[in-house]
Amino acid sequence: MKEYDVVVIGAGFGGPVAAKKCAEAGFRTLMLERSARVGEKVISGLTIPFYGFLFGPAFIRDGNPPIERPVDGIINYIIKDIEAGDIEIDDSLRIPRPLSPILAFGYNAYCRPFCQWEAEKAVESGVELRTSTTVVELLKEDGRVVGVKTDKGEEIRARLVIDGEGSQGLLAVGAGIREKYPPEVISLADVYDYEMAKEDVDEVFGYTLRFCWGWDEQRIAPPLGHGNGLMVWPYRESVHFCQDQCLAMDDGKVPNLRKLFEEYHRNLTSGLPWWREEIAPRARLRARVFENFEIFVGLNERLRAMPNHADGIILIGDAAGLESTELCDGVPAAWFSADIAADVAIEALRAGDVSASFLSRYDQRVRAHPIIQWSITAPHRYNLRFAQEHHSLEELRRYVHDGWGLGGFAFMSSALVKMILQAIREDPMIITSWLRMFPRYYYNWLYERYDYSGGRGEPARDHSREPRVAQAVLRAGFKLMDSALALGAPLVKAAAGLLEPVARFANPAMKVLLPGIEALMRGWKKVEPALAPLSDRMIDFVGRADPAVFAAPRKGGG
Repeated sequence: MKEYDVVVIGAGFGGPVAAKKCAEAGFRTLMLERSARVGEKVISGLTIPFYGFLFGPAFIRDGNPPIERPVDGIINYIIKDIEAGDIEIDDSLRIPRPLSPILAFGYNAYCRPFCQWEAEKAVESGVELRTSTTVVELLKEDGRVVGVKTDKGEEIRARLVIDGEGSQGLLAVGAGIREKYPPEVISLADVYDYEMAKEDVDEVFGYTLRFCWGWDEQRIAPPLGHGNGLMVWPYRESVHFCQDQCLAMDDGKVPNLRKLFEEYHRNLTSGLPWWREEIAPRARLRARVFENFEIFVGLNERLRAMPNHADGIILIGDAAGLESTELCDGVPAAWFSADIAADVAIEALRAGDVSASFLSRYDQRVRAHPIIQWSITAPHRYNLRFAQEHHSLEELRRYVHDGWGLGGFAFMSSALVKMILQAIREDPMIITSWLRMFPRYYYNWLYERYDYSGGRGEPARDHSREPRVAQAVLRAGFKLMDSALALGAPLVKAAAGLLEPVARFANPAMKVLLPGIEALMRGWKKVEPALAPLSDRMIDFVGRADPAVFAAPRKGGG
């Protein structure tokens, strides 16, 4: 029987993060993936919010992962009467020009190439990756997890198991660590993947996402007012149409989702003007898939309080029910929890203690993580059902605005500010890493400059076209900031530590300031056309610059 220090189950978004960190700490680490090739059974994509990159693993923030399109905001369509064309728009959550699209609200990505990229990075660090291997059972001795059993009948011992098997995994349930989720917290997503020429996607969407919300009787948005909606994600040369709905209502009724999804998809694609006129003539369906999301686990206090660890095992990401309640997006929480799990695993292995008592510090840190806790307890998507129940347009507007509009900052600012200050307190140099990340990601998107996963790699450079003066100034500016932060690190850390308690006032402060900010943003839209030339020059500069200017700073500055 083979033995490892750590066995990681699943090579999705979280598994490689945990495996890579354990291997780098010197522990013999095995990562098991059921697919023949990482991500091969996944066609879907998603938007990964900016905070996932800023506060997630350094190798992702400072690397060149495969992204499909920067996102500068959300256009929300509140459909009151589709036949009459009575539709309201809330597009308050937009990064304005000239900052957009270089400064992005998030990045759209396909799961398969991104997970493959992460797995390659883990293997580079010494992780042993074994594909076409499904873990069917956890091995236990005296109630403690001591390894896994695969579908081939092989038993693999491990000092510690990290379970990142994803939203459909039942290993933790089978092992008695967690219980099976009730159907009313699980949403079934119906995802259509359309091919579309890049120039058409550019013209129709730009860098926006489009969400639709409506009344049940319209039979266009996912049915029955159960906190769901329609989301359209544009990628480089494709578009995702995603509608989702909980598997059961609060009263226990189970809707016929296949029938309803067909009806709503047909009604929406034929009735919504921008889909019918702008997208349908240019898009070609190439795949359709159904996926499950445990989206409302975080809102259930009892489920949220269940342990994500036991003797010899830690659960991460979707396997721990850490999916974002608003966005159906589990990637940032998967990265954060995997990072925390690896830290705790390393501490436990070095201490020679993988007991549940020792591993409980994992749950403590997850429950103290501001972004994870905000993302799994944000209530606006869930509350849409009350707008439907009351048929209140005012409530619908408010929940949409507070969930996917500028109003969201009245609920997420405390978590964001706290994370920013914590990150700076740990490493002040992270500030210049953040500043370099945005233009580098945009440059990479322009040229498909990614590591592995089918990207074109490093494009041939025409040095004669480089904006030498401007990039020399920017390079010098970054180096000056690096040096200043290195020299002033003790002061910067102290200042961040002193300000951290103040972060809790960010949400109430934002509620007071929002009316003024929203008025400012409306005014800004009027002057945006005048800023277009400046925006074009910034995009041109990033596109012609030497990408080394945007490379992550080396440790110690420079």
